[in-house]
Amino acid sequence: MATLSRQPQNQQVTINRRLPLLIAFLVMAGALLLLALASFQWLSPEVAREFLQRAQANTTSSRRIPAERGLIYDRDGEPLAFNNIQYEIGVSPNLVTDPVTVSRELALTLDLDEFEVYRRVTQLGRPWVQIARPVSAEVGQEIEDNENLALSVTINPLSNRFYPQGSLASQVLGFVIEENAVGAMGLEAYYNDELVGRVIDERVSTVPFSVPDTQEEDRQRGMSLVLTIDRDVQFWVETALEQFVQRYDAEGGTIIVMEPRTGDILAMFSYPTFDPNDFINVDDPDLLSNPAISNAYEPGSVFKVLTVAAAIESGVVTPEWTYNDTGVLEEASIRVLNSDQQAYGVRNGTDVLVQSLNIGVATMALQMGPDVFYAQMRRFGIGEPTRIDLEGENSGILLEPGDPNWSESNLLTNSFGQGVSVTPLQMLTAVSAIANDGLMMQPRLVRQIIDGEEVTDLQPVVLRNAISPATARQVRDMMVRVVNDPDGAPRAGIPGYSIAGKTGTAQIPIPTGYAVGRDSTITSFVGFLPADDPRVAVLIRLDRPDGFPDGYWGSQTTAPAFRDLAARLAILLGIPDDTLRRTLTAQGGQVSSP
Repeated sequence: MATLSRQPQNQQVTINRRLPLLIAFLVMAGALLLLALASFQWLSPEVAREFLQRAQANTTSSRRIPAERGLIYDRDGEPLAFNNIQYEIGVSPNLVTDPVTVSRELALTLDLDEFEVYRRVTQLGRPWVQIARPVSAEVGQEIEDNENLALSVTINPLSNRFYPQGSLASQVLGFVIEENAVGAMGLEAYYNDELVGRVIDERVSTVPFSVPDTQEEDRQRGMSLVLTIDRDVQFWVETALEQFVQRYDAEGGTIIVMEPRTGDILAMFSYPTFDPNDFINVDDPDLLSNPAISNAYEPGSVFKVLTVAAAIESGVVTPEWTYNDTGVLEEASIRVLNSDQQAYGVRNGTDVLVQSLNIGVATMALQMGPDVFYAQMRRFGIGEPTRIDLEGENSGILLEPGDPNWSESNLLTNSFGQGVSVTPLQMLTAVSAIANDGLMMQPRLVRQIIDGEEVTDLQPVVLRNAISPATARQVRDMMVRVVNDPDGAPRAGIPGYSIAGKTGTAQIPIPTGYAVGRDSTITSFVGFLPADDPRVAVLIRLDRPDGFPDGYWGSQTTAPAFRDLAARLAILLGIPDDTLRRTLTAQGGQVSSP
């Protein structure tokens, strides 16, 4: 019995001795478990984020909402592009208590198939289902006012790009695709990063009757643009060009109006055009471009202004310079003829421009030599982009010595605008440097950027001094003679205003040479007014005018077109005639643009 009584006592002693060890082990194990559990949050943020994401995936879903795109205004604050609010209609199936009624009401209001709506409404495994987009504000309001749809139907605003002026300035503005988020062509593309704003990823609760997060970050609208474009000038330019194209039976044309002292583009238009509100239905993809900056062409005789300016700047042509025009110049294995194939005898530099003599400018180019001639053409920006703030600008073509396609004959033909290509904007920018005392400005379309309450004024940018002020004044006076002389372009003149200008009639190159016929030319006129204090410079180009009954030369088509356009511009821009302007100036008034 004694043996049996000692055995339980020994077991008890053993248990008592081991119990602290067991307790210590359990305490340590529990501490380790607690430490491991805490490490999910404190020691391993990646794991914590993973659990949080899984939890949110079960209770919320994400929907990307584009920010409201910035607006575009003309120089006077008139809207050219803004956002027209439409709506997206959706349903939270978990909240639908009467799917039959909801489906019927939605199908009736949205003019949809009731069975298809019912199929979407009863997708209970999904937190939110789209029913229709976009719908008008009126339809959205009707759904919002329907008591049968109040709990389960959501109405989300959508920002749809709208151009209130229709096709006005469409080639400048461009258009927007992909839910108002991606600009295509024009300013919408060039300034897309500024206009688009910041996209919001919105968390949508899948829990019925959950309270929305009131701390959700506000959506950020994109920056807005204030343009140099004048809506009234743009409208008149578009109206006038369509009339000119019809009057002279042309295939199309381009007009650009610029302030030479700032580079501000007041109007830019090519015909035919398109409506950015309906760009998706444009059949001809070529219409979705801006020929004023993308279509390079051989400019013809308007280019002679640059050759004469280069010759004067280099010292080749002086007031005493003359040459003998025999009617033909044979150099570099080619024969250069005047456009009328006539000889003019002894002529000076002004005569060369007034009578538009090919042999005269070719003689100047030969005396300058290729190095001087092409260096000066580069200073005028020929062969390089103007860097205007638009997508899709063409650099044009200027072959120079060293290029495998250049030959000595190019020096002669380039002098009168053949074998060299420019865009309308390049040509106007170069001539505007002559109007601006030789200072070439970078053309621009945006003058202000508005970011909330902050307004940034963009300053005009000087590209370079193309020529000296003295050379610019001498060439300007020659261009005035072109308009005033009966042998020049008198049909471009406006009574009471001093006009400086030059016509051009360029043949269209084809694989076998140049096209022949009445509808095989590009006619143009480039000029500025008032000549002694230029407020505005204009380029007009007409493509393949037939010109009947007036003819198809620049002096017969684009010169009178310039007269009609410039007379209207003088009224729209408040440019007084020379007599009044000089009277006001003598009295201490300011009549020129800043």
